[in-house]
Amino acid sequence: MRKYGKEKKTTRSNDKQFIELQEKIGISYTNIKLLKQAFTHSSYVNEHRRKPYEDNERLEFLGDAVLELTVSKFLYQKYPMMSEGELTKLRAAIVCEPSLVSFANELDFGKYILLGKGEELTGGRTRPALLADVFEAFVGSLFLDKGIEIVYQFLEKIVFPKVDAGVFSYVMDFKSQLQEWVQRDNAGPLEYKILVEKGPAHSREFVSVVLLNGIEIGTGAGRSKKSAEQHAAQMALEKLKTHLHKPLSETHPE
Repeated sequence: MRKYGKEKKTTRSNDKQFIELQEKIGISYTNIKLLKQAFTHSSYVNEHRRKPYEDNERLEFLGDAVLELTVSKFLYQKYPMMSEGELTKLRAAIVCEPSLVSFANELDFGKYILLGKGEELTGGRTRPALLADVFEAFVGSLFLDKGIEIVYQFLEKIVFPKVDAGVFSYVMDFKSQLQEWVQRDNAGPLEYKILVEKGPAHSREFVSVVLLNGIEIGTGAGRSKKSAEQHAAQMALEKLKTHLHKPLSETHPE
């Protein structure tokens, strides 16, 4: 009887933490069992065989596919000039383990994982592979409970702003994209100039400007000349995309 009472108390505690999690992410699940499953590690299931727990491995499989689809849609729409190869490379950077771990940590997902005692003692709650799996499983559970549009809205808050901020620009060649755009319209020559170089040798910062026919169309900063130029090209592309239906000659500032 004491063991049964302890399990009942644990279940109530779990319910409370998942209510808290829903408040944190601003989403109320219709089927909270899906949310619990997304955070249930196989080690926890192995230690609670009398309870009808199911681990998150199947949801992880589903969430992986949902992430691929939603991230692909976002990138396809955001970068109309990017090639299939570049899109694939960028998507891979967004859905790789280190990125998924950072998303999970931002939401403090490790706090809510149901782990077996052994996994808990060996630091499973902060293990990168486990956190990445939980993020994918969560996406899978959200897809089943709320549908693809709610998943997309969730990613618009957690993932896509980081793409917009250039977090993954290290895998993107914005200079090539800008060159392709300019050549398409025969708009003229591009030129990059370093405007500012400052900071100590071990922590330099550069500011670059990109010019089209001598007119500034973008500026950017970076830890190297190359990254500053890439950022400048990225900013120029962002401006040009707002004028998709105009010749480049009409997008220049007066």
